[in-house]
Amino acid sequence: MTTQTISAAYYRGNKSFAVEQAAATAPGPGEVAIRVAYCGICGTDMHVYHGNMDARVGLNRVIGHEMSGVVEAVGEGVDTIKPGQKVVVRPLDHCGECPACKRGHQHICQNLKFLGLDTDGAMQEIWTVPAHTLHVLPNELRMDHAALIEPVAVACHDVRLSGLQPGEDVVVIGGGPIGILVAMVARDAGGNVVISEVNPNRLAIAEKLGFDTINPIEIDLVSTINARTGDKGADVVFEVSGTQPGVDAMTAVAATRARIVMVAIHAQKPQIDLFQFFWRELQLIGARVYEPEDYEKAIAVVASGGVDADVVITDVSPLADIQAAFEALDRSPTAMKSLIEVGPRS
Repeated sequence: MTTQTISAAYYRGNKSFAVEQAAATAPGPGEVAIRVAYCGICGTDMHVYHGNMDARVGLNRVIGHEMSGVVEAVGEGVDTIKPGQKVVVRPLDHCGECPACKRGHQHICQNLKFLGLDTDGAMQEIWTVPAHTLHVLPNELRMDHAALIEPVAVACHDVRLSGLQPGEDVVVIGGGPIGILVAMVARDAGGNVVISEVNPNRLAIAEKLGFDTINPIEIDLVSTINARTGDKGADVVFEVSGTQPGVDAMTAVAATRARIVMVAIHAQKPQIDLFQFFWRELQLIGARVYEPEDYEKAIAVVASGGVDADVVITDVSPLADIQAAFEALDRSPTAMKSLIEVGPRS
């Protein structure tokens, strides 16, 4: 790959980005250069925007990891990926030496580097990454839809770890972007899904997607779920709200021997009703990021229409307008997933 000049968006701190010209990084041994098509803005990116991760990312970082693109060039020793292939990146670079890696849990490596936070990310026209992070896409999959695969893989991991079986009753607590995706993947897996959410805009989106919803401020969540399930409760509960009321609800709605999956990141330690774990023999499952099989499942779910990408994607902006895109997302009460169009769509 000859040296190319590209546009890249650098986080500069104080809620600001600067789109500047830079030299593309040629792929070294075991690496692949990708011409990025789209990159989604996720909740972590918003934390960066608000300055909450300056100590980690610094003030000269290209962020972004929810992406789709086309292989531009491959480095020495890469023989499984070819230029021209449509791909997404699973943005985890593990060390291979820590106890977690040696036990086969590379996705929660004790020295994990998250691409786009600990290294430069996808808000640039050409992104060079380790080849082992790539997943090849079906040719017919739209590139804007493919930019959802990373967050859908989060949902696939959550649902897989829950052990959800077709016909089971499911409550998703929190109807934000990840909650909606968890709900769609759980429905695709055969679950009877109810979404609990207090934001009327998010409730409207969930209902547009065909979900039954409950606003626990207006309707008692526990009695409603019990009425729907013959006083059994929910077999699987996903806590995606990151709030104390959500944690209170997750044990209250759970059926005997229910599985509760902790999806949300809680800024403060919540209080958990441990008595219910004893009384009902509940299980609490932690779920973080994803594994390769979750990415493959996410690709299949998005390609099959199990996730309604056109409803989830609410905004698309060019890379040159990244500053305005973050500002708009920060104040929007209705946006679900905002994409940055980094390069060509094909």
